[in-house]
Amino acid sequence: MSTPIVELKAVGKHFRAADGSARAVLEGVDFTLNEGEIVALLGQSGSGKSTMLRIMAGLIQADAGQVLYRGMPLYGTARGIRMVFQSFALFPWLTVQKNVELGLEAQGMAADERARRAEKVIDLIGLSGFEGALPRELSGGMRQRVGIARALVMEPEVLLMDEAFSALDVLTGERLREEILELWQSGRIPTKAILVVSHNIEEAVMMADRVLIFASDPGRVRAELPISLPQPRKAAGPEVRALIDKVYELMTAGAARPGLISEKEVKLALGDRLPQADISHMEAILELLAEEPFSGRADLPQLAEETELTDDELLQVLNALILLGFAYLTSGDILLTQLGSAYVAADNTARQEIFGKQLLEHVPLVAYICHGLSQDKSGDLPEDLFLKLLRFTLSEDEAERALRVAIEWGRYGDLFEYNFNTGVIQLPKDEAPAAD
Repeated sequence: MSTPIVELKAVGKHFRAADGSARAVLEGVDFTLNEGEIVALLGQSGSGKSTMLRIMAGLIQADAGQVLYRGMPLYGTARGIRMVFQSFALFPWLTVQKNVELGLEAQGMAADERARRAEKVIDLIGLSGFEGALPRELSGGMRQRVGIARALVMEPEVLLMDEAFSALDVLTGERLREEILELWQSGRIPTKAILVVSHNIEEAVMMADRVLIFASDPGRVRAELPISLPQPRKAAGPEVRALIDKVYELMTAGAARPGLISEKEVKLALGDRLPQADISHMEAILELLAEEPFSGRADLPQLAEETELTDDELLQVLNALILLGFAYLTSGDILLTQLGSAYVAADNTARQEIFGKQLLEHVPLVAYICHGLSQDKSGDLPEDLFLKLLRFTLSEDEAERALRVAIEWGRYGDLFEYNFNTGVIQLPKDEAPAAD
């Protein structure tokens, strides 16, 4: 029988919107991390995955539910839990040795013991010879090794990895991931369980014994896929490819809320987040879908390989295409709609017209901006007006991102213009209201 190390029971986390109301980031999260397993957590950006990790690490407190470590309520940080961050988070004025020793020093450990433990883990993680180097003298992969070494030197039972490989190039990330797996499987580190947050589906399938799919708005565990393939796994092997296909299907199946892809259609409200999708990527995927060998229908893993977009970028683009009625998903495949085919066949002017029409019909924020501009005598309004509105339902960063997307899409659809110097949104000159 598996022994639980960390348990989350009906965990919730909220932030305060501009009107003082609480907006759920996490809601009803149930999760158990057991001894002897690696779990991967997948979900789109902003779904609350990193928030969940920080709650497990004791860096922030849950607003609802209970967090247990070894069966006891967790209040604050636990010595047995350590976290590796995406951004390296090294002190630039400290050497590799001193960065690794930092946590031990904070615990009051004697200098000679700190040095011994640090040197051991520095050698383990492949940093020997760089003890005296400063972070600026290291490559990205080497800096992340320092971050991992700083966590491992604390000899944690639980290692939490928040996008630990995403800032690295593909080859460096793969090599470091394989080395962590080798350390884990050989028993050369005392860690008893690992939780990996990732946007990379292949990475999750290659590492994990279980893959959890996280939903958005609010964040919660929506699906789970056990993986029984023995290690080491071959990325090109048919079993791994089949599992990757299954994860894509789970991530894109039957969602009824914005922030996840639905099988047919996504309906947004005015204050919802928008997919962070670049128009050039949207058009490129539509054109790719229309051509051979896809001819209007593509398997998502195959499409991901063809586009070379990250999994998160691809899912954001697919969300946008579905939202605007250009494509839909079924059984893990993306299909062009009749409108999507018409869009691909159209010239640039007609494409802009189609795009603008779909925005007005399916993106309430863009329609609201256009309505406001048409009602204003000057035909222009400051962006802050719409940011204030969005802050009632979104965080500061999310509101900024949603407005940036709305402006980019609206400009392409020839619905309005934007002055980057003044932050003013205005109707196109030929549509601006006449002066009295």
